Amino acid sequence: MSKNKKMVEAITSMEEDFAQWYTDIVKKAELIDYSSVKGCMVIRPYGYSIWENIQGDLDRRFKATGHENVYMPMFIPESLLQKEKDHVEGFAPEVAWVTHFGEDKLTERLCVRPTSETLFCEHYAKIVQSYNDLPKLYNQWCSVVRCEKTTRPFLRTTEFLWQEGHTIHATAEEAQEETIRMLNIYADHCEEVLAIPVVRGQKTEKEKFAGAQATYTIESLMHDGKALQTGTSHNFGDNFAKAFSIQYTDKTGKLEYVHQTSWGMTTRLIGAVIMVHGDDNGLVLPPRIAPIQVVIVPIAQHKPGVTEKARELKERLQGIARVKLDESDKMPGWKFAEYEMKGVPVRVEIGPKDLENNQCILARRDTGEKIIISLEELESETSKLLDTIQIDMLNKARANRDEHTYTVTNLEEFTETVKNKPGFVKAMWCGDRECEEKIKENTGATSRCIPFKQENVSESCVCCGKPAKHMLYWGKAY
Repeated sequence: MSKNKKMVEAITSMEEDFAQWYTDIVKKAELIDYSSVKGCMVIRPYGYSIWENIQGDLDRRFKATGHENVYMPMFIPESLLQKEKDHVEGFAPEVAWVTHFGEDKLTERLCVRPTSETLFCEHYAKIVQSYNDLPKLYNQWCSVVRCEKTTRPFLRTTEFLWQEGHTIHATAEEAQEETIRMLNIYADHCEEVLAIPVVRGQKTEKEKFAGAQATYTIESLMHDGKALQTGTSHNFGDNFAKAFSIQYTDKTGKLEYVHQTSWGMTTRLIGAVIMVHGDDNGLVLPPRIAPIQVVIVPIAQHKPGVTEKARELKERLQGIARVKLDESDKMPGWKFAEYEMKGVPVRVEIGPKDLENNQCILARRDTGEKIIISLEELESETSKLLDTIQIDMLNKARANRDEHTYTVTNLEEFTETVKNKPGFVKAMWCGDRECEEKIKENTGATSRCIPFKQENVSESCVCCGKPAKHMLYWGKAY
């Protein structure tokens, strides 16, 4: 048990230093390792398995709504990138360039994709002629590169994994419908699978994606009170279509520009799961994305019948959960700490006394509660417990978010709240960019979104006192 104690103590307390706590977890739970390339991480098998479970759920949702997966090149010619002025200006500081192939200098620089709008546009311009060719509902799973000055595993890295959806439609109405539909798919995934509650809304003009007509977002609150943009969906209108001449003939024979959308989620989601659910013993994973949902730990496994029974329990559970049996010669206490660190939702303990009583113990990672059940009830009780944990984790995260969401009506109150009460701040805004920038300069808080569910918390802008147009969520962010 002394080794177990030492392992737990190796994590910095989240209340003492949240950033260090986060770094300790991503390393000690074996999610990542650092590489020799600045800002790039090695995603280890356990971390990648979490991503695969996220990817699998999202991919099913995309395909259920008619989307198809494609793959685009990772290099973008500079001339192609320059076609959409606002877009390239938005990404210019983050772009990595390739200037040589082998010893030969390229006649035109190639950008390592920071995002693939321009490549999709070039392709769509070639394959679309008629209204019969629309819509095109494409998605890509890949990595992208953005030159980040300050990096943190999963949250902000030079290279990261993501999916990027790119669709084109005949009308503005269809494009808008797609933009909101995909945002809602993201929100449902976060709440139903990651157990992370989100606020759905629109970004301000200042915060929208470069080249977009409108950007929509889901925002989440982390345990330390900082906001995290969890997913975005963009309506490009016909901005890119005009730049890349993506046109089609409608039913009357008239030439029209397509309307375009783009939407993405990244490995940042793993960072969100860590920061919303984790504790001082390590990860706490929602069952639906946990690589191991149930771990079986035999107690006194050298005693007759214990290992055999543990193997039998594993066989029984394999049909209902991702299950692991740990038969290693480590002490049970060490195993408990190891799987707590890895966030395994349910631990099954079985020992000699349990064999005598035809029972086993189910231990919950999220609450630490232990439940004694009859072995006859193993499958039903384990399945029920996994569902309960999933729901309870969402409810706990939602309660924490609501508890740390504050409403203010003037700038003094706003400044005081941001300084002393980390969390979301709800406040009215006149719509003026100057007020948005002044708030950021004075408090460090940025506008997170204009939520779809509007509230009239006062008549006046929190910054200038002029008549308010919108209620915004504000907060400090990563």
